[in-house]
Amino acid sequence: MPCQAYNTCGPNAECSAADHCPCLRGFEPKSEEEYSNGVWTQGCVRSSQLTCSERNVSMSGSDAFAVLSGVKLPDLAAWESAVISADACRQWCLANCTCNAYSYSGGTGCLTWAHELVDVYQFPSGQFPNGQGFDLHIKVPASLLEKLGVRGGKKRAGAALMLRPATMKAKHDLSGPKQPDQEVAENGDGCELPMFTLETLAAATGGFSEANKLGEGGFGLVYKGSLPGGEEVAVKRLSRSSGQGCQEFKNEVTLISELQHRNLVRILGCCIHGHEKMLVYEYMPNKSLDAFLFDPARRGLLDWKTRLHIIEGIARGLLYLHRDSRLRVVHRDLKASNILLDHEMNPKISDFGMARIFGGDKNQENTNRVVGTLGYMSPEYAMEGLFSVRSDVYSFGILILEIITGQKNSSFHNMEGSLNIVGYAWQMWNSDKGEQLIDPLIRASSSPSAAREALRCVHMALLCVQDHAGDRPDIPYVVLALGSDSSVLPMPRPPTFTLQCTSSDRDRFRGKAGDESYSACDLTVTMLQGR
Repeated sequence: MPCQAYNTCGPNAECSAADHCPCLRGFEPKSEEEYSNGVWTQGCVRSSQLTCSERNVSMSGSDAFAVLSGVKLPDLAAWESAVISADACRQWCLANCTCNAYSYSGGTGCLTWAHELVDVYQFPSGQFPNGQGFDLHIKVPASLLEKLGVRGGKKRAGAALMLRPATMKAKHDLSGPKQPDQEVAENGDGCELPMFTLETLAAATGGFSEANKLGEGGFGLVYKGSLPGGEEVAVKRLSRSSGQGCQEFKNEVTLISELQHRNLVRILGCCIHGHEKMLVYEYMPNKSLDAFLFDPARRGLLDWKTRLHIIEGIARGLLYLHRDSRLRVVHRDLKASNILLDHEMNPKISDFGMARIFGGDKNQENTNRVVGTLGYMSPEYAMEGLFSVRSDVYSFGILILEIITGQKNSSFHNMEGSLNIVGYAWQMWNSDKGEQLIDPLIRASSSPSAAREALRCVHMALLCVQDHAGDRPDIPYVVLALGSDSSVLPMPRPPTFTLQCTSSDRDRFRGKAGDESYSACDLTVTMLQGR
């Protein structure tokens, strides 16, 4: 059917099952000639301008809404998460001259459209996912409603004209009583993001096919997708079985929409459809750091210059989170799989589902919900639930050691014992054998200056992973020291807390056929509580 093709009728028109593209109420064909010949791709334009846009103010009673019922909503909406009722959503749209339409339901909250209404179509009865479709409230001049017989003072202020029979009106509550996971849409913090429809993202990812699967995180799967315009995206689909998924989704939407930095992944939008919740990110063609670092076939592509570039980029991203952004953010799950790489191998910190905002003069918080990945957690956080910006510094120290050695912390072992990467790095560095920590794949080709830079990074990493948070440097110092080889670094304290996996433990937890890709010390923790 024609409506299965994206944006068949062009902007501001509705694709119908009758193979016709009527303009939305208040609009007329952009090209009458093409429209009469059945060529609809140019779509429609407003037949008369809104009063609000003419005077640049919102005048009560000047504009109203025509309601299109039982439809698939247009793409690229903005989610007004602070608006929590249908009436407040209508008033928000009336008061904002850029708002052309809105829709409100218990499952999605308040959605608004500031640009052309793209890819609107009427579902045949019973074929919409929720059985009925949505109501789209299109802003039109109040004079249009008067011409159609809607009169009277009470109707003029935000009046609505139904364009479908009353029996086709969609219910606002898509799934009966409010579900717990609707908290995101109803209790947001005022961020605005473009909204993608479930149908658009399903089409973009080939129906969330296994072939488009990029990876799996603690709270769901990530897929590669291609939008109708050809833009490649990464779609993070939240797992329905995740007990903490709603809070993490809310955190990620709130945080990433507020944070903008070249070393943080950029979010393009999100999707909320019943129990389905998804985030749409810019696509990173080189995927994540761990895909290079822990793959013997690809690790050699990371020469020392590239590794140092990645270390410095992660540090700059943390500097922005900890000090330079409007929000003060502790990531809490910094690890190699959460560092994405663009086509120029620039690192971008991702996955803010576990992040926390620090307000005022707070330097430390306590939680009984310890989340993160064992091996990257600081001792005070893993054991006592205490976290601060220096918890991220600890994780960053682990990352530096992994980048230099090319080995994963959780599967690290050596011929001299079963210490983790922190204990072994200290042992080698304190015995003046620090160069042995450099990945053999790059050690031979590294210049003397590169070796000195690597040893300085090892020194910095050992400062970052000290047992006590107060002994660790803050990230501004780390960035400054990494950018200068003239400053003298203090001596790190020897580690006393090292989470160890013995060889017998490793054999016991190793996967089938001796697979070392899994270790008991590499588990994502979602909650630790005392019995």
